[in-house]
Amino acid sequence: MIPTVAPRLDSWEAIRAAFRWQVPEHFNLAWACCDRHAENPNALALIHVADDGSVERWAFREIQRQANRLANALVALGIQPGDRVGLVLPQRPETGIAHMGLYKIGAVALPLANLFGPEALKYRLSDSGARAVVYDVENREKLDEIAPELPDLEFRIQVDNDVSGAELGWADLLAKGSDAFETRKTLAEDPCWIIYTSGTTGNPKGALHAHRALIGHMPGWELSHDLGPKPGDLAWTPADWAWIGGLANIVFCAWFHGVPVLSHRFRRFDPERALDLLAKHQVRNTFMPPTALKFLRQVSSIDSSKLALRSIMCAGEPLGAEMLHWGEAALGVKINEMFGQTEVNYIIGNCQTLTPAKPGSMGRAYPGHEVAVINSEGQPLPSGTMGEIAFKQGGDPVFFLKYWNNEQGTRNKFIGEWARSGDEGVMDEEGFLWFSGRADDIITSSGYRIGPSEIEDQLLKHPAVALAATVGHPDKQRGEIVKAFIKLNPGHEGTDTLKHELQDLVRTRLSAHEYPRLVEFLDEFPLTTTGKVLRRVLRDRDRSQPDGHQ
Repeated sequence: MIPTVAPRLDSWEAIRAAFRWQVPEHFNLAWACCDRHAENPNALALIHVADDGSVERWAFREIQRQANRLANALVALGIQPGDRVGLVLPQRPETGIAHMGLYKIGAVALPLANLFGPEALKYRLSDSGARAVVYDVENREKLDEIAPELPDLEFRIQVDNDVSGAELGWADLLAKGSDAFETRKTLAEDPCWIIYTSGTTGNPKGALHAHRALIGHMPGWELSHDLGPKPGDLAWTPADWAWIGGLANIVFCAWFHGVPVLSHRFRRFDPERALDLLAKHQVRNTFMPPTALKFLRQVSSIDSSKLALRSIMCAGEPLGAEMLHWGEAALGVKINEMFGQTEVNYIIGNCQTLTPAKPGSMGRAYPGHEVAVINSEGQPLPSGTMGEIAFKQGGDPVFFLKYWNNEQGTRNKFIGEWARSGDEGVMDEEGFLWFSGRADDIITSSGYRIGPSEIEDQLLKHPAVALAATVGHPDKQRGEIVKAFIKLNPGHEGTDTLKHELQDLVRTRLSAHEYPRLVEFLDEFPLTTTGKVLRRVLRDRDRSQPDGHQ
């Protein structure tokens, strides 16, 4: 049984008033996103465009068969319900198959970005206690380096043909498994994925989600895609499938409705190639991060008559009136902005088919979700009053279960029945929310939420660095970029060579999207009486220097 999601009514208010969650006791994401569609042998699930331009078309039935083979192979290895399995894979068929195979046996997927360096991968695989990891040959060197330091990691499954050492070959494993498998009858409350999200203090936190979370995404997905799905829909995003924005917002939500997904790995976003991809494959629905839209805007002439776009959802940072107007004029579609977090996703946004957006606003709470602006005691504030944007848990299925191995972090996320967003804002009398700023030190760059602590810890490993602090520096393309302030140890000088060394350290050991594009050396750091760095003071200092002083 599939629960009813957004009722088909003609106004936002009517849909919201009529909406009720219907979460069954048993629910499995692989059944909802694959098995039931596979009953039709011709139902298209995936169009994959390889690096060389070749195209593969995958039916849901073939995805199911391959996922069944993987499920059988993993069970034979001893992978059990609740075991964590890392996935270090780009947009490719094996990524979707791996997710479906893991959910079929009740295991927990751990999506990990290809951008991650060895340190970032090691922490997440270690903290989660992953028993296995699936990856491509490009990530082999990283796994070779860190595997000896991961005592829980028993199996390394490599999806390309060049298998060596302790690796298990994907093709060999699947060849040994039967293409018949009975998907586990999981509870809706059973865990299915962990996605790590950056915080301002300490290490990244693993947000553990249940199978029911997919149901919680549906009202937002349907409304942000202008009352989708519609016949002929085809979904694509340039966002990494290891990010909840690429994985849940596009792949899982589209497959829930039987909508096919286009996949292609962009090693670096290219707006001309993106437009060609959209036109050639007649993509109708996309999640386009703000940075990608800003790069598209740099294209001198866009022929919207070649595009088949029906809906564009955008999330990560506010677009503003100018970008919204450009999007409609250049792409022929009104952009629906959305707001969510790894822990509580797809919860606020717009549907311009039903009601015009207010430029600069995040939108309103989608049906089924309750949002308020609260004070420090967790009390909702009147409209027009500044406070922290928060989400009411209640019976909302989109909420995460907990932070993995981090009870204190889970407690800190909530104040009473409200989950705190860490974002300050205002709600107007119509329920539209307006973002004012971060209540903490999270850096938002190209849609990624970046915590300063992990970067600072990496910078401190360099022998020249005595103190390090990172802040978000305003950037027209990315929203913010990472800027590092460095105090040097005696005997070292702040040269350009040292800047490059520090940037490469973060880029190669953590991730390319986290490295500090700006580095400034300071003789003294602003500190609290207990010796903590005052990032707020450094951020204010940076923003008082229009040139970004490097």
